[in-house]
Amino acid sequence: MRNTARIGWLGAGLLVLVPGLTGTACRKSAEHAGRAAAAHEALYHCPMHPTYVSNKPGNCPICGMQLVPTAAPSAPASAVTTAPATSPGQHKIAYYRSPMDPSVHSERPAKDSMGMDFIPVYEDELAGAASTVEGRAVVALSPERRQLLGIRSEQVREELIEHVIRTVGRITPDETRIHHVHTKYEAYVEHLYVDFTGKYVKRGDHLVALFSPELLAAQEEFLLALRARDRLAKSDVAEVAKNSAELLEAARQRLLLWDIAPEDIDAIARAGKAQRAVDLHSDVSGYVLQKSAVQGMRVMPADTLFDIADLNHLWVLADVYVSDLAAVRLGMQAEVSAAYLPGQTWRGPVTYISPTVDEKTRTVKVRVEVDNRTAALKPDMYADVLLKADLGRGLVVPASAVIDAGDRKLVFLDRADGRLEPRRVEIGAALPEGVQVLSGLARGDRVVTSANFLLDSESSLKAALTSMSGHQH
Repeated sequence: MRNTARIGWLGAGLLVLVPGLTGTACRKSAEHAGRAAAAHEALYHCPMHPTYVSNKPGNCPICGMQLVPTAAPSAPASAVTTAPATSPGQHKIAYYRSPMDPSVHSERPAKDSMGMDFIPVYEDELAGAASTVEGRAVVALSPERRQLLGIRSEQVREELIEHVIRTVGRITPDETRIHHVHTKYEAYVEHLYVDFTGKYVKRGDHLVALFSPELLAAQEEFLLALRARDRLAKSDVAEVAKNSAELLEAARQRLLLWDIAPEDIDAIARAGKAQRAVDLHSDVSGYVLQKSAVQGMRVMPADTLFDIADLNHLWVLADVYVSDLAAVRLGMQAEVSAAYLPGQTWRGPVTYISPTVDEKTRTVKVRVEVDNRTAALKPDMYADVLLKADLGRGLVVPASAVIDAGDRKLVFLDRADGRLEPRRVEIGAALPEGVQVLSGLARGDRVVTSANFLLDSESSLKAALTSMSGHQH
């Protein structure tokens, strides 16, 4: 029991002595720092790791941050009354801040609750951190640090900008060159001259032979008028001869309006008798894309017998995304090619831009007209379409130099003094070799092209610390 009590008293005595020992160590450290300051020995420490101290400037080996000068140790706050803010040969100190909480400032050297010295903040450092971009600060890195991060920069160049749009399209017949074949009377199909889809017909070729009671009656009227004219042509009454001629012409016109060819009417007149079946002729040259006529079928005026299209001239309907639509203009030349026709290209103008957007693909149809006299292109083929828009001369930077910050686009300027300054820019067209810059940069500026996001993070952090310091100062 006595030994136990003796140990308890000894432990209590040690607890009483420890604060004294700690205070003694702090005083010795302060005395050592004071002697170093008296000897004009400059010390540097890391703002994030104050335990690391060096007698020369450089970077912290732990986090890589630039070391800052250590202020001369001071007496307790109650004893500090007339400590100078600057000393000969030093930059002007704006204030001191806590190494652990940048929002805590002091006009004079001081210590925080943990006994750590406040860090001096110089006016030129504050000025150097200023930036024209809200929420970003200028970053200064040593050559070693730049090399470690792999920072590279390129010069902003001015060149002729050509916006190239590569897309796909579908080949279709020219709608203005598609002919629908109808009859203007009720009839029956007696014979088919064009008996399969895809057949090529020339203008004037026979398509189908039709029998129509209405048409047969019209032929009989025409023959009666023809015979009446022949009998009354030598009449002494001029009015009678004139009326008979007019009646014949009216009967002829009726046959013409029912699409009876003039040569067929002349054949009826020479034969002197009506024909049971009358041939229907093609008004255009082209390919039969659709055939509805069948031998023996009944035909009404509303029925389409054939669809004939001239494929010497085709349309290419290209899908252009809305983001590229601003560069598309009517009349601009387009280049069309097909993967299954290597080495062949077709050129044609843009003649139409759809006023609506496809709700599924979010694209706009752009029509390109091409000549197809070689018949190499076929309807419903897929084609590659190349559109080139000349945007004039402008500034171009690599795409890797631009940081998308959500509501704005940023780049970092590589200044001659080694500082990296954030700059807000407005970008234009996306180019194969970079992006167009509309504003924010000048010719000859150098922009950082690698490690941008690391720089952006450090710039944001530095700006936040500066902002906190400014609100508390």
